[in-house]
Amino acid sequence: MTQLLKRVARFYYEGFTEMKLGKTLWLVVLVKLFVMFAVIRLFFMPDVLSQKAPDGDKADYVSSQIIGKSDINDDD
Repeated sequence: MTQLLKRVARFYYEGFTEMKLGKTLWLVVLVKLFVMFAVIRLFFMPDVLSQKAPDGDKADYVSSQIIGKSDINDDD
């Protein structure tokens, strides 16, 4: 079993070291992921929790929102 894992690891290691175009494509993928998750988040996803909840009461605000939403859906 360990021999198989070593062979698989060596296969992937040699594949990544021999790549020419693949390294460039991986760089493009990583840059796109960075743009999607870091840059877009800064501009289009405001920190609503810090705006709605006063300092130190974030947990209370979240729990009141969860409890309030669950009360609406109860059919008892």
